[in-house]
Amino acid sequence: MSAKARSAPPERARAALIIVGAGVCAALHLGKLPPAIPVLQQALGVTLVEAGFLLSLVQLAGMTAGLAFGVLADGFGLRRSMLTGLVVLALASALGGMAREVPMLMALRAVESMGFLLTVLPAPGLLRQLVPPARLARVMGIWGAYMPLGAASALLLGPLAIQALGWRAWWWLLAALTVTVALLVMRAVPGDTQGPRPATALPWLQRLRHTLAAPGPWLLALSFACYSSQWLGVVGFLPTIYRDAGIAPALGGVLTAVAAAVNIVGNVSSGWLLHHGWPAPRLLAIGFVTMALACVLAFAEFGQPAALRYAAVLVFSMVGGVIPGTLFALVVQVAPGEHTLSSTVGWMQQWSSLGQFSGPPIVAWVAERSGGWSMTWAATGAGSLVGLWLAARIARVLAQRERVQSPP
Repeated sequence: MSAKARSAPPERARAALIIVGAGVCAALHLGKLPPAIPVLQQALGVTLVEAGFLLSLVQLAGMTAGLAFGVLADGFGLRRSMLTGLVVLALASALGGMAREVPMLMALRAVESMGFLLTVLPAPGLLRQLVPPARLARVMGIWGAYMPLGAASALLLGPLAIQALGWRAWWWLLAALTVTVALLVMRAVPGDTQGPRPATALPWLQRLRHTLAAPGPWLLALSFACYSSQWLGVVGFLPTIYRDAGIAPALGGVLTAVAAAVNIVGNVSSGWLLHHGWPAPRLLAIGFVTMALACVLAFAEFGQPAALRYAAVLVFSMVGGVIPGTLFALVVQVAPGEHTLSSTVGWMQQWSSLGQFSGPPIVAWVAERSGGWSMTWAATGAGSLVGLWLAARIARVLAQRERVQSPP
């Protein structure tokens, strides 16, 4: 295929769709474990504590080295990084399907966390190269849905695949899917050698300094932590909450999957709203305020019916979804430069992982201290208050950037 053909709009649109698909594929690996935990407890003797570590190890690379992987992706090449990540995910999943002992499965989950980062961190930079500026906000909103789409798909498809074929086949099916996606990326996404590569203009240490010295990456990263800690702190405990309420596990699983899936609506809507002129700080504020109020309605005890509580959970997840979609769209505006796009996304991912790691224990601690889930809104509401303050700071940064770029 010639370079001219590759630059045609239909080809670029197809490449952008494949990049989003690669993110969804990577998120499937993050979400493939929860449906398999009961089977793993029987097959490998996984204890509840070990199951907790298996769930958290997939955040290891993001929590400890998200920025480092972002810097690596900027310098290594965006397409090369994504391909490498997909290959790592496929190999780790294929080997995981052959695991006979828990330590091996744990080690491979840690490897999968590295493959996940290498796959998703270069995506915003690749999309910016492929998508016209007029459509970029909408596409970034769609990209922001990769995580809930992958997680919800794994929650829905995993139990069916495991029941029909077993957990090992579930691991191998995802490995085969990942290889297929890698081949599509190799064929459809333009190579790193095409066009300028500003990432190589600066040494990695200088790119790191530029990222951490600017206020924008910090504000986006902390905002993502405020969002992710709340979202996983609520959605992650829904199966337990429904079990405590006497709801059958199968129905609780469906209710949880739907709550995760509606997050996609918020992500996609954020891109549409940004494209039609809604200010990003306003969308962030709407997201954080809605999450706080919805948590009060879902968990506080004032006699509301169960249906209203669940509707509040759906609103919490759906409207809260505008936050990640908006933050991904802001990356291209507040990153210090072209050479730090993946680094900025990596810093966001690192704080997002920290939020996911810390949010559920905080919610659980509050529930334990209060003797139930009725005070969950207090734990999540604190994150929303910080998020509102960060949204105001982001508004200032954008206003300053606009003044600098405006002609005198």
